[in-house]
Amino acid sequence: MALQEEMEALARERGPALVGYAYLLTGDTHAARDLVQEAFVRTFSRRCGSVDVVWLEAFVRRVILNVYLDGYRRRRTWIAVRHRAADERPTAAPDVIAADRADVAAALDRLTPRQRACVVLRYFEDRTVLDIAATLAISEGGVKRYLSEARERLGLMLSDREQEFGDVITTGEKAR
Repeated sequence: MALQEEMEALARERGPALVGYAYLLTGDTHAARDLVQEAFVRTFSRRCGSVDVVWLEAFVRRVILNVYLDGYRRRRTWIAVRHRAADERPTAAPDVIAADRADVAAALDRLTPRQRACVVLRYFEDRTVLDIAATLAISEGGVKRYLSEARERLGLMLSDREQEFGDVITTGEKAR
């Protein structure tokens, strides 16, 4: 049986079952059909020799699963960094943004130098606690203490503005 005939036989005989399998993975009929089509392309573009349809179906099912998992990993990676690429919240007027920045800058000025450095590195440069500790040549516990103290002080200084910057300063770690 030629490659074209094997592919046609598999699509004709087991196509609906393969789409059903892909639907269970994706939950969407169109995505399931696309997944099966991608699996067929990957399977038959690299295959040589002839085998029976039963073995071929098992192989295509495995390719469907691999393609689905690869797509999931890609989406999961994008979801993890999407918040850095675009902010979906509505933006405030320019004068409000300028006032907020001035308030944050004034509040940062009232922190100790270590607290300020830790806050800037953690929340504005998005560094890890370990990275901050290495940069400032202090222990991880010290970084956590400075961040905790700084959040407490900033929370008190910006308490009337907490709704506007709550995610950025007071609960930054929860948002991550």
